[in-house]
Amino acid sequence: MTAEAPHEHRLRVRYAETDQMGVVHHANYLLYLEESRTRLMAERGCSYAELERRGIGLPVRRLELRFRRPAVYEEELVVRTRVQSLRAASITFESEVVRAADSALIASGWIELACIDLHDRKRGPIALPAELRALFPAG
Repeated sequence: MTAEAPHEHRLRVRYAETDQMGVVHHANYLLYLEESRTRLMAERGCSYAELERRGIGLPVRRLELRFRRPAVYEEELVVRTRVQSLRAASITFESEVVRAADSALIASGWIELACIDLHDRKRGPIALPAELRALFPAG
């Protein structure tokens, strides 16, 4: 992770997020990371819902996740998220998921979001709005 202090989002693993072995199913980590980054944005004064009302979308363009150890039902997790980089029409967040009890690394990765115009049917990339760029100094 970069030098900027990460945003920390706490959550408790729910039963429905686990597989038959009681381990968090890998797809749920995408939800954990999404929740963490939208909360980070909200804390910085950027409501994702407001962006969409203005016609700005931030769909996932690329991602990478590395799983280190399992998380299980009822464990408390901390998702640490920060901005890794800003480009002309994209923003990349990096995250770590750790067990709250002992800070053991569960998973880590990054997600690149493209900036698009939701009103344009082609939905090609557009420049990140200046006010959004100002909230997230590059890491």
